[in-house]
Amino acid sequence: MTIEVKNLVKKFGSFAALDGVDLKVNDGELLALLGPSGSGKTTLLRIIAGLDWPDSGEVSFNGEDALAQGARERHVGFVFQHYALFRHMSVFENVAFGLRVQPRAVRKDEATIRRRVKELLDLVQLDWLADRYPSQLSGGQRQRIALARALAIEPRILLLDEPFGALDAKVRKELRKWLRSLHHEINVTSIFVTHDQEEALEVANRVVVMDKGRIEQIGSPDDVYETPATAFVHGFIGESIELPVQVEGGVVRLRDRPLNLAAEGLASGASKLFVRRHDMLVGPPGSGALEGAVQHVRNFGPVQRAEVALSGGETIEIDAPRDRELRAGDIVGLEPRRYRIFAGT
Repeated sequence: MTIEVKNLVKKFGSFAALDGVDLKVNDGELLALLGPSGSGKTTLLRIIAGLDWPDSGEVSFNGEDALAQGARERHVGFVFQHYALFRHMSVFENVAFGLRVQPRAVRKDEATIRRRVKELLDLVQLDWLADRYPSQLSGGQRQRIALARALAIEPRILLLDEPFGALDAKVRKELRKWLRSLHHEINVTSIFVTHDQEEALEVANRVVVMDKGRIEQIGSPDDVYETPATAFVHGFIGESIELPVQVEGGVVRLRDRPLNLAAEGLASGASKLFVRRHDMLVGPPGSGALEGAVQHVRNFGPVQRAEVALSGGETIEIDAPRDRELRAGDIVGLEPRRYRIFAGT
C-alpha cells in the first residue's frame, strides 16, 4: 500500500501543527517520523489513520482519496504508546476483539477467528500467554499483544505512535530488533512515530525528520546522520557540539580568533559550526583549530567523555578513545575531523 500526502495543513487556533507537508510512503516500507514534541508527527499519523482531519491538503492510499473514507474504511491498524488493552479481557480475547466486532457480512466464523488469533500469538511469540490478562503481563509483552491485535484485521497500513515510549531502555532495545524482524515477515506498509533518534535510525528504512509542522529532511538512516540537510537536523540527530561562529570573507572566526576551517561557498555573517563529539580530534596544545582546558572526564566503556572549557569561554563535551588518557587540568588542542557550517543560524 502506497501512501501519499500533499500540502497537508492542520491548525489548532493560531498554532500550525502541520504546515504544508508533502510525503510519499512506499509500499511495504517501514518509515519513521522523528522529531521533538510539537513537531507535528503524531498529528500527521492521526490524519493518515482517519482519527483527525486536515484543514486542507490531500491523503491518498494507492492513488485513492483516503479523506473520503472514515477510519474503519481505511483498514488501518493503530498501536498506541500505552497499549490500550482491555483489562477485563484475556490476551486471546484482546487479539480477537477486532475480528469479533467486524460487520456480520465480513465477520469470520469462530473457528477461523480462533485460528487467526493463534497465528498472531505465535507470530509475536506469546502464544503461551493466551489465557492471561493484561495486568499479568510485562510492559514489553503488553506492547506485543497490542501489535498482534492491530494486525488481526489484516490492515493495509500499520501505524505506531511511540510504541516503545513507555518501556525501559533495555526492553526498548529488544523490541526494536523484534519489530524490524517482524516487519520483514509481515511486509505491511508501516509508519511509526518516535522522538528517540537511536530508535528511528536502528529500525526504519527511511527517516522523516520534522520540526514545527514541517519536514526538515527525508532520507535513509545513514543520510540523515551523515549528511544532515539543516542545522536543526544536525543538532537533533546524534550528539553534536554547536558553536556560534562568524564567517567573514571566507574566514571562519570564533569570537575574534580565526579558525583554520574551510568556508567555501558560505556567505559572510553569523553562522553555526557543528561537530559530532567523536569527530573532535584531541592533540597537544596548539595542534588544532581550537584549544581548551579539560574540566572533567567520565568513562563510558571504550570512550572518555571530557568537558572542555575553550579559550574563548565556551564549554563543550567531546568523546575520545580511552587510550588518550585525558585528565582534568590538561590543556589540549582540538581539530574537527568532520564538520558542517550552516549560515544564518
